[in-house]
Formats: sequence, structure tokens, C-alpha cells
Amino acid sequence: MLHIPIRQGFRYADVVAKQKPVVVISDPKAIRALAHPARQRVIDELYNGKVLTATECAEIAGLTPSAMSYHLRALEKWGIIERAEESADGRERPWRARAASLRIDSTSAGAGRLAGHAIMRTAMNGVLEQFQDLSDKDPWDDVSTLSRSRLWLTHEEAVRFSNELNDLVDRFKKKRTQSDHPADARQISSLYAVVPIGKAPEES
Repeated sequence: MLHIPIRQGFRYADVVAKQKPVVVISDPKAIRALAHPARQRVIDELYNGKVLTATECAEIAGLTPSAMSYHLRALEKWGIIERAEESADGRERPWRARAASLRIDSTSAGAGRLAGHAIMRTAMNGVLEQFQDLSDKDPWDDVSTLSRSRLWLTHEEAVRFSNELNDLVDRFKKKRTQSDHPADARQISSLYAVVPIGKAPEES
């Protein structure tokens, strides 16, 4: 699940990693490293609780294992993912998320902000593809929805609105993961945006 909380960038969640609760990325070079669509697909899976080999990541991203290994090493360099323990059968050592969530601080100007925009674009395109892939015969089609609203809020109200949206998502996450959820549960992708538009009001 991907959240875009106001003034905080991105947070990929629902992983069972035990190291850090959150990894915060603010270096523009690190943010640019995340802007590649293939890397985002893999990050999304790893930060949703999966532990994957480079070969499995390559299949998800549509790349060769050697090309995927390059991307994985780049993500490791910036402290976003790490190697998991050796597999019991001694095969290829897998990769996992380095923390329970990943937050990208893309509020700075310049290259970091542009890279943050690229990440947002890829995330939104991914949700659009999910809508397109959903069959009209799917029994869960009735819960698919996209809502767009314009609200007139004070700055304090806008902060509270954003925080309450995050709290709502957190309440429904219920700490469920890829490997720990009810048998009748299905993965749901959600995306919302809180974006100030127009000019800021003059201070009174």
C-alpha cells in the first residue's frame, strides 16, 4: 500500500522487518535512485512483507537477473533494502526491506523534488493500470472507486484532514502482512492525494 501524506513524501508499509521502524530518504541522489519504475515495483513488493531473490525481483520488474542485480545493489547502497538470511537450501540469498516503512522527503527544491514527482507519476500510473486490469466480472468490482474532491480548508484543517486520512488507513491495516492475514482477505491498493492549489492566502 502506498500513502502520500502531506509534507512527508511517501511511505511503503506492511512489512514485518524488525530493524528500523522507518527509513527516511532525503538525499536528492537517493531519491533519484528510487525514481526508476523497476525499482519502485520491487520496493513495493519488499515493503509489503515479501522476501525475494534477484531472479524473483527480475520477474516482477520485467528485467534480466543481471540488470535487476544492478538495481538491487543501488537500493542497498542507499539503505533502502538489505540482504536477508541465507536460505535453508543454500540457494540464492534473497533481499528484504530494511525497515517497516520507507518515507521519502521530497519537499526540498531542485533535483530531489523533481525525482519525487517522477516517483508520484509512476505510483499514479500503477494505480491506473490496476483499475484497467480489474475485470468487470470480478466479484469485488463493487469496492473499486476513485474519488476526487476540492475542499476549502484552513491550514490547520488541512493538516488535520491529512492526519485523519493516515489514521484511517493505519486503522484498517491492522498490522496484516503478506504472510499474516485472514484467509478471506484480499490485497487492496489505495492512493489518495492532498495537494494545496492556487495561491496561499495573505496572513491576517
